[in-house]
Amino acid sequence: MSITESKRFALLIDADNAQAKAMDAILAEAARYGEVSSRRCYGDWTNTQLNSWKSELNKYAIQPIQQFAYTSGKNATDSALIIDAMDLLYTGKFDGFFLVSSDSDFTKLATRLRESGLEVIGIGRRTTPEAFRAACHKFIFTETIMDDEKIEINKNVKQTDTTISTPQITSDKNTQPASTNISKDDTLKKLVKEAIEYASEDDGWANLGGVGAYIPRIDSSFDPRNYGFTKFGKLIRSLDYIEVQQKTIDNGSNTFIRLKEQK
Repeated sequence: MSITESKRFALLIDADNAQAKAMDAILAEAARYGEVSSRRCYGDWTNTQLNSWKSELNKYAIQPIQQFAYTSGKNATDSALIIDAMDLLYTGKFDGFFLVSSDSDFTKLATRLRESGLEVIGIGRRTTPEAFRAACHKFIFTETIMDDEKIEINKNVKQTDTTISTPQITSDKNTQPASTNISKDDTLKKLVKEAIEYASEDDGWANLGGVGAYIPRIDSSFDPRNYGFTKFGKLIRSLDYIEVQQKTIDNGSNTFIRLKEQK
């Protein structure tokens, strides 16, 4: 899709359940999907606990939406965000929504937006309840994209000033501990196996692209960066139970994979 054909998104942030320090990474990630033409952040801005947000709102021209907590123990912010989301939906101006929160109360909203044919991308912590993650087309962990941001900063510092000591991260396995063998991750193996079975031909070989497209349908929070890899293909090639082969089809080279036969 060209820049002129870029999708338009609304970015709605629940300040009570999101991290102000993650905004750099969140907006950089959002830019990969399209133009974020509406940016709103919801909270009770009279609450001093939200002071960390103020500089981020100004920096990124995010519109603060004031919502007083009318009753102790009740979150009025959620209701305000949901009402605005429906208003924006009915304008017909958006192709999708980013919902930035780790609160499962937005599960129904995500489901409703999906039913209307819009793309829904959630962004929140790894502790976000599964119901909300599953309701989104894709759910992105803030821990993952913030790690990516730190790595990029380290690379830039290394290039511009070799006298500054920074963490040395040179391999693609940048978020996975060196002692971790992801080939032994049973959850990942189950996802990959199911995707290969779905996308494979009679000979057991499956197109890598087809496998990569299918897995997020099973697990919306799947992201190769969660395992320390920038690309899905690199993640697949690191798995000791996967066999990789290049095939020429219609004068083009395609990557195919299959499960290795157990000996």
